Amino acid sequence: MNAPREAVIRMYAAREEIYPRETGGRYATLRWACVWLTQLLFYGLPWIQLNGRQAVLFDLASRKFYLFGIVFWPQDFIYLAALLIVCAYGLFLVTAVAGRVWCGFACPQTVYTEIFLWIERRIEGPRSSRIRLDRQPWTLEKLARKGAKHAAWGVVALWTGFSFVGYFTPVRTLGGEVAALALGPWEAFWVLFYGFATYGNAGWLREQVCKYMCPYARFQSAMFDQDTLIVTYDAGRGEPRNARRKLAGAGDCIDCSMCVQVCPTGIDIRQGLQYECIGCAACVDACNGVMDKVGKPRGLIRYATETALAQRLGPAGIRRRVLRPRVLVYTVVLGALVAAMATSIALRNPLKLDVIRDRGSMGREVDDGMIENVYRLQLMNTSEAPHKLRISVAGIPSAEVAGDDVVEIGPASTRAVPVRVRIGPGAGHPGSNRIAFTVTGLANPDLHVSEEAAFIVPK
Repeated sequence: MNAPREAVIRMYAAREEIYPRETGGRYATLRWACVWLTQLLFYGLPWIQLNGRQAVLFDLASRKFYLFGIVFWPQDFIYLAALLIVCAYGLFLVTAVAGRVWCGFACPQTVYTEIFLWIERRIEGPRSSRIRLDRQPWTLEKLARKGAKHAAWGVVALWTGFSFVGYFTPVRTLGGEVAALALGPWEAFWVLFYGFATYGNAGWLREQVCKYMCPYARFQSAMFDQDTLIVTYDAGRGEPRNARRKLAGAGDCIDCSMCVQVCPTGIDIRQGLQYECIGCAACVDACNGVMDKVGKPRGLIRYATETALAQRLGPAGIRRRVLRPRVLVYTVVLGALVAAMATSIALRNPLKLDVIRDRGSMGREVDDGMIENVYRLQLMNTSEAPHKLRISVAGIPSAEVAGDDVVEIGPASTRAVPVRVRIGPGAGHPGSNRIAFTVTGLANPDLHVSEEAAFIVPK
């Protein structure tokens, strides 16, 4: 009697190397256009100068964020929160309409993987050559090709890390430090850390980041519906598959597996929607090329919706179903948030004022029976222009600023100004009295800010 067989369940499966085949077509061109656009912005923005300084600079040491002439301070944290909310709703809207199109065309992981794959193909050759190279024993040629590839990856990764740190340390200063081999410890750490992350994610992990590390793939299904555009295989047209193209009544799919060979995550789109699919449409380009060669109409694999497949809707029918309640709600909310944020920034007062009364010097009587209190005014100029300001006080009859009431403050700077305020005899009641400081621009009277304070009259 044969003993029963025991099933072996492996908790971990070794990764199978994926060798995406290079493909051309409309979506491949669009994907490379996104690569060029995003990288020109990322690598180029730190080098743009405005008002004598870097146009985009997050100066953590000084706690100032410069963004094309607008200066954000820690007190402007609300704008960061609003920006994150806008990005979230933008992602919801894009996902509801077109699925994971962000992942397939503009996600940094996709962009850098495309760049690293391009380098790999130029050095190691096409898909078949790369597979053959990996399977053969180590030779001088293999060592040279692998070494050249990783050296090129390292250069791109380090330049990426350098550019990233250039958003936090002025990039021209950073470049001088690198040239002089005098890079600071934290700059050196982040250049190497971000460079290593780029090298590891785009060169080694690749699809594993999308499949196992990115949370977007896990909750995307909650934002999909029957009218969300996804990369789909038209099984009604393609099945049964006809590998030899000789069977009567067979579908248009010739089972060439080109859609699998070009997929960067290694899935077979003919098995239906899968969470690993990043919507890059490489399989669409590959399948359209095959259909052209066999004389069949394009679109066996295409961007479509589940409703369109079930009801055999064309592009016009898909467009008519785009403006559904979910999309309209996302659009209205997103539009309102962007409008409110833009309006708030446009109307933002560049002057900020904090008033601190000198607790070491209580109200005191000075010449001619006048009562004096001492304050410290903390002025903040969030604009990129200097201002000459006049300080005035109101709230108690005869209240006035003793001494010089005109101050100057530089661009994107703060200044502490000691101010003495006096009132006439009998002008205020004993104890605490409310007063208000107002700071007004001399050249622009519409530029003003006020802040209340307490004036103490001795009992």
